[in-house]
Amino acid sequence: MAITLAPAALERVKGYLADTPAAIGLRFGVKRTGCSGWGYVVDLARDQREDDTISEQDGVRIYVDADSQALVDGTEIDFLKQGLNEQFVFRNPNVAAECGCGESFTTDAEAA
Repeated sequence: MAITLAPAALERVKGYLADTPAAIGLRFGVKRTGCSGWGYVVDLARDQREDDTISEQDGVRIYVDADSQALVDGTEIDFLKQGLNEQFVFRNPNVAAECGCGESFTTDAEAA
């Protein structure tokens, strides 16, 4: 599987990349945080790391580090606007549960 961008997220990321010539793509992964264990990390990639897995969609490269890959594999990233609020949202098939505030998640592998 790979990481994919919904049309709204793809356009938003393309805009960020156009505004940041030094960026080579999108960096996506997780870090330990919150009450459920994992939180998403999204930034512009400025370099390719040795352990990166790379997905590409319509000219946008998505870089995922080896430690994050199993936790985010198959995720679709979308970008939603609701009133004055705008945010990236993640449809991750690996998520077993999320904390009440929605800032972190856990997987079935961790629950076992």
